Amino acid sequence: MSKTESRATQRVGIVGGSGLYEMEGLEVEDEIQMDTPFGAPSDSFTLCNIDGREAVFLPRHGRGHRLLPGEVNYRANIYGFKKLGVDQLIAVSAVGSLKEDIHPRDVVIPDQFIDRTSGRADTFFGDGAVAHISFAEPICAELASLLAEKAEGEAQTTVHRGGTYLCMEGPAFSTKAESHMYRSWGASIIGMTNLQEAKLAREAEMCYATLAMVTDYDCWHESEEDVSVEVLLDNLKKNAATSQAVVRAAVPAVRGERSCECGSALQNAILTPADQIPEETKDKLDIIAGKYLK
Repeated sequence: MSKTESRATQRVGIVGGSGLYEMEGLEVEDEIQMDTPFGAPSDSFTLCNIDGREAVFLPRHGRGHRLLPGEVNYRANIYGFKKLGVDQLIAVSAVGSLKEDIHPRDVVIPDQFIDRTSGRADTFFGDGAVAHISFAEPICAELASLLAEKAEGEAQTTVHRGGTYLCMEGPAFSTKAESHMYRSWGASIIGMTNLQEAKLAREAEMCYATLAMVTDYDCWHESEEDVSVEVLLDNLKKNAATSQAVVRAAVPAVRGERSCECGSALQNAILTPADQIPEETKDKLDIIAGKYLK
């Protein structure tokens, strides 16, 4: 492992759209291409400095937005962040609103998820190793609070603390029947990516929080037009400036020492005795759970 790949350096991770490359104050230090035991990540990882804080950035869908939500290799992405010394990960995501009072271009910091995806790989375990993480509180409250605080200071829009992110399969948007059903469940926003990231980050004992940028009202809102690519692109462009400002403020403020329980998520989660786990599986899990598999 090269010096730039060392896990000794504590870094803040950022996963999101490629527009973050244009962030003011971001100084690129290196590009790391990586193979993982779980396949190839979405793209190369960018090691960077944001106002004095070491960070790692990865475009979730690859540069040029090449990957569908269901094609993203979430395991490889989270594994790569972990290998590069990230223990706190900020996810920047575009979402639709499922509530009247959450408007396009608002910012939401959700604290819950509903999973409506199908067949996506969302655990590092298997192949002879069984683990069941606690996921009742899927977002790191401390990192989410920091994001909300910085969003309220930097975003020129309304910021909503808390709410439920419904993660759908996509790539098509919802039918009106689905959209109304999700609203009846109490979901606040809808997206296509963050649920798998949150689960895998928890298994990797990383803090995880979402900066959700609202682009539209999904298709439930009778006085709004159905979701169109044109509307999304316009709001995405305007939201990009907001997300850049929030991330730039949040990353340097992330504390090095964590007092949450994210860093010990696997302590009592692995059920298979270490001496019964195949060596090949142990090797795959070394970056993720090696300290528990000795």
